[in-house]
Amino acid sequence: MSEPTTSSSSWLARLSGGQAKQKLLAFASLIALILVFTVLKPDAFMTQDNIIGILQSTTVIGVLAIASTFIIITSGIDLSVGVLMTFCAVMAGVFMVNLGMPMPLGVVCALGMGAMSGCVSGLAITKLKVPPFIATLGMMMLLKGLSLLITQTRPIYFSDVEGFDQISLGSLIGDVFPSLPIPNGVLILFVVAIISAVVLNKTALGRYTFALGSNEEAVRLSGVNVDRWKVIIYTFAGGICGISGLLIASRLNSAQPALGQGYELDAIAAVVIGGTSLSGGVGTILGTIIGAFIMSVLINGLRIMSVAQEWQMVLTGLIIILAVYTDNLRRNKK
Repeated sequence: MSEPTTSSSSWLARLSGGQAKQKLLAFASLIALILVFTVLKPDAFMTQDNIIGILQSTTVIGVLAIASTFIIITSGIDLSVGVLMTFCAVMAGVFMVNLGMPMPLGVVCALGMGAMSGCVSGLAITKLKVPPFIATLGMMMLLKGLSLLITQTRPIYFSDVEGFDQISLGSLIGDVFPSLPIPNGVLILFVVAIISAVVLNKTALGRYTFALGSNEEAVRLSGVNVDRWKVIIYTFAGGICGISGLLIASRLNSAQPALGQGYELDAIAAVVIGGTSLSGGVGTILGTIIGAFIMSVLINGLRIMSVAQEWQMVLTGLIIILAVYTDNLRRNKK
C-alpha cells in the first residue's frame, strides 16, 4: 500500500495561493462585521458579557465545523452532524444520569457513540454505495428518532452529575485571572482545533483526507484501501461531534432531544466561508475557525439589532450561496 506524500514546497504553494487569500478575506470580513455592529450598537455589542456569549456560542458551531471540515475535504457531506451532537448529549444523559456512570466514563462512552454513528455513516457510503448526501440524511432522521425514543421526548437533566456544567461553563482561566472569565468550552474548542490541524497536516489520516478529495480514483489505483480510510475519517468526525454534544449539554445542563437540527447548516457555512472547497481536496482548520466566528458574530449582531429569526435564516442561506459561488469562481479561475 502506498501513502500519498506532500512535499514542503507544495504545502507552501498551497498556503500562499488561494487558501491564504481566502483566509485573509474571511478574517477581514470578521473584523468588518465586528466594526459594523460595534458602531451600530456600541453599548450592547462590545460588552464583556456579550463577547463571552459570542465565544460560548462559537464553541458548538466551531467543533461541528471542524468535524465537517474533514468530511468536506474528502468531497463528501454530512447532514447529520447537528442531530449527532444531540444524540451524543442524550447518550451522555443516559450513561451518567439513568445508568449512574461516573462522569469520566460517561464522557468516554458518549464520545464512543459519536464515533460509532460516524462509522455507520461511513459504512453506508462505502459498503452500501449510498451517496453521502442520502446516507447522512438518513442517519440524521435515524438519530433524531432515536433521541426522541430514548428520552420519550423529555429532556434529561444533569443536576445530580457534579461538575458536569463546568465542562462548558467553568473557567480555568478565570480562576487564575478573574478579569478574564473565558469559559472552558472556548479552551476545548481551541484544543480540538489545534489537535485537528495537526492530524490534518501532519498524519497519514490528514494526507489521505486531502488525497481522497483531490482524486479518489487515483488513490484507489495506487493500491490504497479507499473504503477503509473513508470509514476512519467519518468515524473520527463523529467523535468530534460527540465533543460538541458534551459542550452543549454542559452549557444547558440538560440533554434536549429536539435540539440540533439546523446546526449542520451553520457548520457547513462556517467551513465554506473559511475556504474549504465543496469539491474536495482543499481546506484548513484555521479557516474553519474564522468562518465559525463569522457566523457567531453575525447571528449575535442580528439578535442585538432585533432582527427577526426568520430574516436571520434568510441571511444564513444567502451567505451559504455566496460562499459556494465564490468557491466556484476560485476553482474555475484555477
